[in-house]
Amino acid sequence: MSNDSEQDKATPNAKLKSKPMSAKPAARKKARRFAVQALYQWQMTGANLTDIEAQFHAENDFKKTDTEYFHMLLHGVPSCVNDVDGSFEKYLDRDKKDLDQVELAILRVGIYELLKRLDVPYRVVINEGIELAKTFGATESHKYVNGILDKASQAIRMVEVRAHREKNKPKT
Repeated sequence: MSNDSEQDKATPNAKLKSKPMSAKPAARKKARRFAVQALYQWQMTGANLTDIEAQFHAENDFKKTDTEYFHMLLHGVPSCVNDVDGSFEKYLDRDKKDLDQVELAILRVGIYELLKRLDVPYRVVINEGIELAKTFGATESHKYVNGILDKASQAIRMVEVRAHREKNKPKT
C-alpha cells in the first residue's frame, strides 16, 4: 500500500483539498518549464497531449523533475482552457489571438495554478511566470506576463492577496 493511501485514510477529506506541495521547488520549476514548452507545442500543432507527453519524456531528462506536476499541468490546462483564458482575457491590451504563443502558454500555466492549485502561493505563481517569460519569451514579455498575472491574482486569490498586503503593510 502506498503512503498516499495511508495518508488519505488518516485525513478522510484529503481528496477534497489541493494536493499539498511535497515536491522540491526546483523539481516544480523544471516541471513548469517542460509544461510551458509542451503546451506551446499543443497550441501550435493541436497534437494529442498523451503523444506530446511521451515525446517529452523520451527527448528530455526528467531527473529531478516533478513528473506528476508536469502531467497535471499538461493535461489540466487544456481540460479547462476556456475557464483559464476567461480568467485573464479581460486584462489583455489586445485580442488573445494576437498574443505571442509563448506568452499564452505561460499565462495559461500561471492562471491554471491560481485557479486550481491553492497550495501554490500566488506570489510563487507570479514569480514563476516572470522567470518563464524571461527564459522563453521576447525581451520585455516578462513585464507583460507580470502585469497580467498580478491583476488576475487580485481577482482569483483576493483573500490571499489582501492578507499578504495587510501582513506587509508598514506600521505607523
